[in-house]
Amino acid sequence: MKTKSKTFNPGSWSGKPYNFFGDYLWNKYKCRILKLPINAGLSCPNRDGTLSSEGCIFCSDDGSASPTTSGTTDIERQMTFARDNFRRSDSATRYLAYFQAFTNTYAETATLRKLYDTAIAFPGVTGLMIGTRPDVLDDQVIELIASYRKPQFELWVEIGMQTMHDRSLIFLNRGHDHERTRDAVTRAARSDIPVCAHIILGIPGESWNDMMETAREMASLPVCGVKFHHLHVIKGSALELLYNRGEVPMLTIKEYTSTLCDFIERLRPDILIHRLAGDRNEESLVAPLWGLHKGTVQKTILDEFSRRGTYQGFLHEDLSLD
Repeated sequence: MKTKSKTFNPGSWSGKPYNFFGDYLWNKYKCRILKLPINAGLSCPNRDGTLSSEGCIFCSDDGSASPTTSGTTDIERQMTFARDNFRRSDSATRYLAYFQAFTNTYAETATLRKLYDTAIAFPGVTGLMIGTRPDVLDDQVIELIASYRKPQFELWVEIGMQTMHDRSLIFLNRGHDHERTRDAVTRAARSDIPVCAHIILGIPGESWNDMMETAREMASLPVCGVKFHHLHVIKGSALELLYNRGEVPMLTIKEYTSTLCDFIERLRPDILIHRLAGDRNEESLVAPLWGLHKGTVQKTILDEFSRRGTYQGFLHEDLSLD
Protein backbone atom coordinates (compact mmCIF):
# COMPACT_ATOMS: atom_id res chain seq x y z
CA MET A 1 0.00 0.00 0.00
CA LYS A 2 1.33 3.43 -0.89
CA THR A 3 1.97 6.06 1.74
CA LYS A 4 -0.93 8.49 1.89
CA SER A 5 -0.30 11.97 0.59
CA LYS A 6 0.14 14.56 3.30
CA THR A 7 -1.48 17.09 0.97
CA PHE A 8 -4.75 15.15 1.03
CA ASN A 9 -7.11 16.94 3.39
CA PRO A 10 -10.50 15.31 3.95
CA GLY A 11 -11.49 18.44 5.85
CA SER A 12 -11.99 20.09 2.47
CA TRP A 13 -15.22 18.04 2.14
CA SER A 14 -17.21 20.58 4.18
CA GLY A 15 -16.05 18.88 7.36
CA LYS A 16 -17.33 15.45 6.38
CA PRO A 17 -15.19 12.28 6.21
CA TYR A 18 -16.51 11.53 2.73
CA ASN A 19 -16.93 13.36 -0.57
CA PHE A 20 -20.64 14.19 -0.49
CA PHE A 21 -22.59 14.91 -3.68
CA GLY A 22 -24.74 17.58 -2.03
CA ASP A 23 -21.64 19.57 -1.03
CA TYR A 24 -20.24 19.19 -4.54
CA LEU A 25 -23.43 20.71 -5.99
CA TRP A 26 -23.37 23.58 -3.51
CA ASN A 27 -19.74 24.39 -4.23
CA LYS A 28 -20.30 24.24 -7.99
CA TYR A 29 -23.60 26.12 -8.30
CA LYS A 30 -23.59 28.18 -5.08
CA CYS A 31 -27.21 27.33 -4.32
CA ARG A 32 -29.41 24.54 -3.01
CA ILE A 33 -30.35 22.03 -5.72
CA LEU A 34 -32.99 19.33 -5.37
CA LYS A 35 -33.90 16.30 -7.46
CA LEU A 36 -37.34 16.16 -9.02
CA PRO A 37 -38.14 12.42 -9.42
CA ILE A 38 -39.80 11.31 -12.65
CA ASN A 39 -41.68 8.18 -13.66
CA ALA A 40 -41.53 8.22 -17.47
CA GLY A 41 -43.92 5.28 -17.83
CA LEU A 42 -41.22 3.01 -19.22
CA SER A 43 -40.88 -0.66 -18.36
CA CYS A 44 -37.93 -2.97 -17.77
CA PRO A 45 -36.62 -6.02 -19.68
CA ASN A 46 -36.61 -7.85 -16.37
CA ARG A 47 -40.37 -7.33 -16.06
CA ASP A 48 -41.85 -7.41 -19.56
CA GLY A 49 -40.74 -10.96 -20.35
CA THR A 50 -37.63 -10.09 -22.35
CA LEU A 51 -35.43 -11.43 -19.55
CA SER A 52 -38.00 -12.20 -16.90
CA SER A 53 -41.50 -11.25 -15.85
CA GLU A 54 -40.66 -11.23 -12.15
CA GLY A 55 -38.29 -8.28 -11.83
CA CYS A 56 -35.44 -7.91 -9.34
CA ILE A 57 -36.37 -9.39 -5.97
CA PHE A 58 -35.92 -6.05 -4.16
CA CYS A 59 -38.08 -4.03 -6.57
CA SER A 60 -41.77 -3.32 -5.96
CA ASP A 61 -44.47 -2.85 -8.57
CA ASP A 62 -43.77 0.89 -8.76
CA GLY A 63 -40.20 0.29 -9.94
CA SER A 64 -38.72 2.35 -7.09
CA ALA A 65 -40.81 5.37 -8.04
CA SER A 66 -40.99 8.23 -5.57
CA PRO A 67 -44.37 9.10 -3.99
CA THR A 68 -43.88 12.61 -5.38
CA THR A 69 -44.44 11.39 -8.95
CA SER A 70 -48.15 11.98 -8.18
CA GLY A 71 -49.59 8.94 -9.97
CA THR A 72 -49.32 10.34 -13.50
CA THR A 73 -46.92 9.76 -16.39
CA ASP A 74 -47.14 13.41 -17.48
CA ILE A 75 -43.60 14.63 -16.84
CA GLU A 76 -44.40 18.32 -16.40
CA ARG A 77 -47.18 17.55 -13.93
CA GLN A 78 -44.92 15.23 -11.94
CA MET A 79 -42.17 17.81 -11.76
CA THR A 80 -44.60 20.55 -10.76
CA PHE A 81 -46.07 18.32 -8.05
CA ALA A 82 -42.61 17.44 -6.71
CA ARG A 83 -41.40 21.05 -6.81
CA ASP A 84 -44.47 22.35 -5.00
CA ASN A 85 -44.19 19.56 -2.43
CA PHE A 86 -40.56 20.44 -1.74
CA ARG A 87 -41.31 24.17 -1.55
CA ARG A 88 -43.26 23.59 1.63
CA SER A 89 -40.03 22.86 3.46
CA ASP A 90 -37.20 23.91 1.13
CA SER A 91 -36.26 27.13 -0.65
CA ALA A 92 -34.38 25.53 -3.56
CA THR A 93 -34.92 27.21 -6.93
CA ARG A 94 -32.78 24.92 -9.10
CA TYR A 95 -33.42 21.28 -9.81
CA LEU A 96 -32.13 18.06 -11.31
CA ALA A 97 -34.58 16.19 -13.53
CA TYR A 98 -34.27 12.66 -12.15
CA PHE A 99 -35.61 9.76 -14.23
CA GLN A 100 -35.87 7.32 -11.35
CA ALA A 101 -38.53 4.63 -11.83
CA PHE A 102 -37.88 1.45 -13.82
CA THR A 103 -35.36 1.51 -16.73
CA ASN A 104 -35.07 4.96 -18.27
CA THR A 105 -33.14 4.01 -21.40
CA TYR A 106 -35.56 1.22 -22.35
CA ALA A 107 -37.17 2.80 -25.43
CA GLU A 108 -36.31 4.02 -28.92
CA THR A 109 -33.83 6.88 -28.90
CA ALA A 110 -36.39 9.24 -30.47
CA THR A 111 -38.79 8.52 -27.60
CA LEU A 112 -36.06 9.00 -25.03
CA ARG A 113 -35.02 12.32 -26.54
CA LYS A 114 -38.59 13.63 -26.24
CA LEU A 115 -38.76 12.54 -22.62
CA TYR A 116 -35.41 14.05 -21.68
CA ASP A 117 -36.10 17.28 -23.61
CA THR A 118 -39.43 17.73 -21.82
CA ALA A 119 -37.77 17.31 -18.43
CA ILE A 120 -34.88 19.71 -18.96
CA ALA A 121 -37.25 22.38 -20.31
CA PHE A 122 -38.88 22.61 -16.88
CA PRO A 123 -38.15 25.96 -15.17
CA GLY A 124 -35.08 25.89 -12.94
CA VAL A 125 -33.70 22.57 -14.17
CA THR A 126 -29.92 22.57 -14.21
CA GLY A 127 -29.22 18.89 -14.72
CA LEU A 128 -30.38 15.50 -15.95
CA MET A 129 -30.04 12.21 -14.08
CA ILE A 130 -31.03 8.93 -15.74
CA GLY A 131 -31.44 5.66 -13.86
CA THR A 132 -30.97 2.48 -15.86
CA ARG A 133 -29.57 -1.05 -16.10
CA PRO A 134 -26.12 -1.86 -17.51
CA ASP A 135 -27.61 -4.13 -20.17
CA VAL A 136 -29.89 -1.40 -21.57
CA LEU A 137 -27.22 1.14 -22.41
CA ASP A 138 -26.19 0.64 -26.02
CA ASP A 139 -23.96 2.96 -28.03
CA GLN A 140 -26.90 4.86 -29.56
CA VAL A 141 -28.31 5.67 -26.15
CA ILE A 142 -24.88 6.69 -24.87
CA GLU A 143 -24.51 9.02 -27.85
CA LEU A 144 -27.92 10.53 -27.10
CA ILE A 145 -27.14 11.09 -23.43
CA ALA A 146 -23.72 12.54 -24.27
CA SER A 147 -25.45 15.13 -26.49
CA TYR A 148 -26.79 16.79 -23.31
CA ARG A 149 -23.33 17.65 -22.05
CA LYS A 150 -22.80 21.38 -21.68
CA PRO A 151 -21.08 23.76 -19.24
CA GLN A 152 -22.81 24.31 -15.90
CA PHE A 153 -25.25 21.49 -16.58
CA GLU A 154 -25.20 18.41 -14.37
CA LEU A 155 -25.40 15.13 -16.31
CA TRP A 156 -25.41 11.69 -14.69
CA VAL A 157 -26.28 8.11 -15.56
CA GLU A 158 -27.13 5.89 -12.60
CA ILE A 159 -26.36 2.20 -13.18
CA GLY A 160 -27.51 -0.62 -10.94
CA MET A 161 -24.24 -2.42 -10.29
CA GLN A 162 -25.37 -3.72 -6.85
CA THR A 163 -22.38 -6.09 -6.42
CA MET A 164 -19.50 -7.53 -8.43
CA HIS A 165 -20.43 -11.12 -7.56
CA ASP A 166 -22.41 -12.97 -10.22
CA ARG A 167 -23.89 -15.45 -7.73
CA SER A 168 -25.41 -12.51 -5.85
CA LEU A 169 -26.75 -11.00 -9.07
CA ILE A 170 -28.46 -14.34 -9.72
CA PHE A 171 -29.97 -14.28 -6.22
CA LEU A 172 -31.24 -10.74 -6.87
CA ASN A 173 -32.67 -11.92 -10.21
CA ARG A 174 -30.91 -9.10 -12.02
CA GLY A 175 -30.74 -10.90 -15.37
CA HIS A 176 -27.18 -9.79 -16.17
CA ASP A 177 -23.67 -10.52 -14.97
CA HIS A 178 -21.06 -8.12 -13.64
CA GLU A 179 -19.21 -8.01 -16.95
CA ARG A 180 -22.19 -6.13 -18.42
CA THR A 181 -21.69 -3.48 -15.75
CA ARG A 182 -17.98 -3.17 -16.46
CA ASP A 183 -18.71 -2.78 -20.16
CA ALA A 184 -21.48 -0.19 -19.70
CA VAL A 185 -19.48 1.91 -17.25
CA THR A 186 -16.41 1.86 -19.50
CA ARG A 187 -18.34 2.88 -22.62
CA ALA A 188 -20.17 5.68 -20.80
CA ALA A 189 -16.88 6.97 -19.40
CA ARG A 190 -15.37 7.07 -22.90
CA SER A 191 -18.14 9.50 -23.83
CA ASP A 192 -17.44 11.62 -20.73
CA ILE A 193 -20.74 10.69 -19.10
CA PRO A 194 -20.43 10.60 -15.31
CA VAL A 195 -21.68 7.31 -13.90
CA CYS A 196 -23.13 6.80 -10.44
CA ALA A 197 -23.18 3.12 -9.48
CA HIS A 198 -25.74 1.70 -7.06
CA ILE A 199 -24.39 -0.73 -4.45
CA ILE A 200 -26.32 -2.98 -2.07
CA LEU A 201 -24.72 -4.02 1.21
CA GLY A 202 -26.07 -6.99 3.13
CA ILE A 203 -26.97 -9.33 0.26
CA PRO A 204 -27.54 -12.82 1.76
CA GLY A 205 -24.55 -15.08 1.25
CA GLU A 206 -22.05 -12.24 0.89
CA SER A 207 -19.27 -12.15 3.47
CA TRP A 208 -17.39 -9.07 4.61
CA ASN A 209 -14.59 -10.06 2.22
CA ASP A 210 -17.09 -10.27 -0.65
CA MET A 211 -18.30 -6.74 0.01
CA MET A 212 -14.75 -5.40 0.27
CA GLU A 213 -13.96 -7.05 -3.08
CA THR A 214 -16.84 -5.03 -4.52
CA ALA A 215 -15.36 -1.90 -2.92
CA ARG A 216 -12.00 -2.49 -4.58
CA GLU A 217 -13.72 -3.25 -7.89
CA MET A 218 -15.71 -0.02 -7.60
CA ALA A 219 -12.51 1.93 -6.98
CA SER A 220 -10.96 0.43 -10.11
CA LEU A 221 -13.86 1.34 -12.42
CA PRO A 222 -14.23 4.77 -14.09
CA VAL A 223 -17.24 5.71 -11.95
CA CYS A 224 -17.72 9.22 -10.62
CA GLY A 225 -20.32 8.51 -7.95
CA VAL A 226 -21.94 5.84 -5.79
CA LYS A 227 -25.31 5.39 -4.12
CA PHE A 228 -25.37 2.99 -1.19
CA HIS A 229 -28.36 0.90 -0.22
CA HIS A 230 -28.69 -1.44 2.71
CA LEU A 231 -30.71 -4.48 1.68
CA HIS A 232 -34.23 -3.59 2.71
CA VAL A 233 -37.61 -5.19 2.18
CA ILE A 234 -40.29 -3.28 0.30
CA LYS A 235 -43.96 -4.18 0.37
CA GLY A 236 -44.98 -6.06 -2.75
CA SER A 237 -41.46 -7.21 -3.63
CA ALA A 238 -40.39 -10.83 -4.08
CA LEU A 239 -37.96 -10.22 -1.23
CA GLU A 240 -40.91 -9.68 1.11
CA LEU A 241 -41.99 -13.29 0.65
CA LEU A 242 -38.50 -14.58 1.49
CA TYR A 243 -38.28 -12.28 4.50
CA ASN A 244 -41.66 -13.37 5.85
CA ARG A 245 -40.48 -16.99 5.65
CA GLY A 246 -37.41 -16.10 7.70
CA GLU A 247 -35.01 -16.78 4.82
CA VAL A 248 -33.42 -13.33 4.52
CA PRO A 249 -31.59 -11.73 7.46
CA MET A 250 -31.32 -7.95 7.69
CA LEU A 251 -28.25 -6.02 8.82
CA THR A 252 -28.53 -4.13 12.08
CA ILE A 253 -27.72 -0.43 11.92
CA LYS A 254 -24.43 -1.17 13.71
CA GLU A 255 -23.49 -3.87 11.20
CA TYR A 256 -24.42 -1.69 8.25
CA THR A 257 -22.54 1.33 9.58
CA SER A 258 -19.38 -0.67 10.19
CA THR A 259 -19.48 -2.30 6.74
CA LEU A 260 -20.29 0.97 4.99
CA CYS A 261 -17.36 2.77 6.61
CA ASP A 262 -15.07 -0.13 5.67
CA PHE A 263 -16.30 0.17 2.09
CA ILE A 264 -15.91 3.95 1.85
CA GLU A 265 -12.38 3.76 3.27
CA ARG A 266 -11.43 1.68 0.21
CA LEU A 267 -12.93 4.01 -2.41
CA ARG A 268 -11.04 6.60 -4.40
CA PRO A 269 -11.33 10.02 -2.75
CA ASP A 270 -12.71 11.59 -5.94
CA ILE A 271 -15.83 9.38 -6.06
CA LEU A 272 -18.89 11.38 -4.99
CA ILE A 273 -21.13 9.78 -2.38
CA HIS A 274 -24.69 10.43 -3.58
CA ARG A 275 -26.41 8.55 -0.78
CA LEU A 276 -25.36 6.65 2.34
CA ALA A 277 -28.34 4.31 2.77
CA GLY A 278 -31.66 3.34 1.26
CA ASP A 279 -34.57 5.70 1.77
CA ARG A 280 -38.21 4.51 1.86
CA ASN A 281 -41.29 5.77 3.64
CA GLU A 282 -43.22 4.04 6.42
CA GLU A 283 -46.02 2.99 4.07
CA SER A 284 -43.71 0.94 1.82
CA LEU A 285 -40.96 -0.33 4.15
CA VAL A 286 -41.19 -3.76 5.79
CA ALA A 287 -37.67 -4.08 7.23
CA PRO A 288 -35.30 -3.04 8.68
CA LEU A 289 -37.22 -0.27 10.39
CA TRP A 290 -34.08 1.63 11.37
CA GLY A 291 -34.00 2.72 7.72
CA LEU A 292 -36.90 5.09 8.44
CA HIS A 293 -34.69 7.31 10.59
CA LYS A 294 -32.45 8.99 8.04
CA GLY A 295 -30.95 11.51 10.47
CA THR A 296 -30.05 8.81 12.98
CA VAL A 297 -28.42 6.69 10.27
CA GLN A 298 -26.30 9.60 9.06
CA LYS A 299 -25.24 10.53 12.60
CA THR A 300 -24.29 6.91 13.34
CA ILE A 301 -22.09 6.83 10.24
CA LEU A 302 -20.40 10.13 11.10
CA ASP A 303 -19.83 8.98 14.68
CA GLU A 304 -18.21 5.75 13.44
CA PHE A 305 -15.82 7.63 11.16
CA SER A 306 -14.99 9.97 14.04
CA ARG A 307 -14.31 7.02 16.35
CA ARG A 308 -11.98 5.47 13.77
CA GLY A 309 -10.29 8.70 12.75
CA THR A 310 -10.57 7.64 9.09
CA TYR A 311 -12.18 8.96 5.91
CA GLN A 312 -12.97 8.09 2.31
CA GLY A 313 -9.87 6.71 0.59
CA PHE A 314 -8.05 5.99 3.85
CA LEU A 315 -7.39 2.41 2.74
CA HIS A 316 -7.44 2.97 -1.00
CA GLU A 317 -4.27 1.32 -2.30
CA ASP A 318 -3.63 3.84 -5.07
CA LEU A 319 -4.12 6.99 -2.99
CA SER A 320 -1.62 9.52 -4.33
CA LEU A 321 -2.63 13.14 -4.62
CA ASP A 322 0.78 14.82 -4.82
